[in-house]
Amino acid sequence: MKHRSLLAPGLLALAALAPSCDRAQSAPPPSAPPTVEFVRPTSRELVDWEAFTGRLAAVERVDVRARVSGYLQSIHFQDGALVEEGQLLFVIDPRPFEAELAAKRAELAQAEAGRDLARGNVERGRELLESNAIAAEDAATREAALTAADALVQSAAARVQAAELDLGYTRITAPMAGRVGAHGVSVGNLVTAGALGEAALATIVTTGPVHCWIEADSTAVMRLLRGGHAAGDAAAAVRVQVGLEDETDYPHEGTLDFVDNAFDPGTATLALRALLPNESGVLTPGMFVRARLVADAPRAALLVPEKAVQSDQTMRYLLVLDDADTVRFRPVEVGRLTEDGLREITSGVAPDERVVAAGLFMARPGATVSPREAAPQR
Repeated sequence: MKHRSLLAPGLLALAALAPSCDRAQSAPPPSAPPTVEFVRPTSRELVDWEAFTGRLAAVERVDVRARVSGYLQSIHFQDGALVEEGQLLFVIDPRPFEAELAAKRAELAQAEAGRDLARGNVERGRELLESNAIAAEDAATREAALTAADALVQSAAARVQAAELDLGYTRITAPMAGRVGAHGVSVGNLVTAGALGEAALATIVTTGPVHCWIEADSTAVMRLLRGGHAAGDAAAAVRVQVGLEDETDYPHEGTLDFVDNAFDPGTATLALRALLPNESGVLTPGMFVRARLVADAPRAALLVPEKAVQSDQTMRYLLVLDDADTVRFRPVEVGRLTEDGLREITSGVAPDERVVAAGLFMARPGATVSPREAAPQR
């Protein structure tokens, strides 16, 4: 009995050791380093832009108004149509002006008849004066009457010319080529000459190049001036790009052609104006657009994908790989974000370094990883 009791504890000890040996033999092998993707910084020439909201305006705009008063007789264009310079637009009832012209011509004829009579009297007076048939005073009177008759003819001729102009003004033509707006006065209404307080008969705007007006604050203006732009004749060298609401980029490009000479004290902004070609005709006066213009000369820059740039509360940083494929923490300073999703790195990284761009959640500073180069950046 004593022998059996001594054997039982030994068996129990062996049984307790067996699971521990099984666990040691079945332990998994160490895990492989996590795979991350890296990129090398892209070298590119960058241009800094100042962004604004711009408003398009026609280079030339004319409000068509009547130069004589009268009843509007007819309209000779379609609203919104393209018109040529000199094209007939409106006709004011010409009959009163035709009658006035006829009366002025009659006055001219009467004045000319009087002048002819006075000229004949002068010629006869000179003959009589030679034979001492009339006094010298009478001859001088005849000469003065001829001078007065000539003046009356000139006055009557001027009134005829004015009446002809008024009659011509009853036919209102386009002062320039462009697109005409809707007519502001309907047929049968009385239009008044030079009535600036009333609606214009129509408005014509040019359809070629357009102006883009920009209100720039003092900070943007200072950047432009420090870049050697927007000062005197240098304004013509500043490129301006414009994008419409439904466009993601800035496909319309022109140049700055005007810089105002003083800031607006009410808005603390300076008016800038750019001239933009408009071959497609899509740039319409009055439209608001996104505008940007160059602030500095082109410069070389290093770019990495925006997703590679990490941040905490105090700094921006990148995760880079050393020669042993170990992740290293690298504080950096960043610049502008480009349209294709790349972020400029102004300091903290070299062109030949490997920057972790994918698998960031597995890349811990100090850890060894399995690197794989990402697809080339475009």
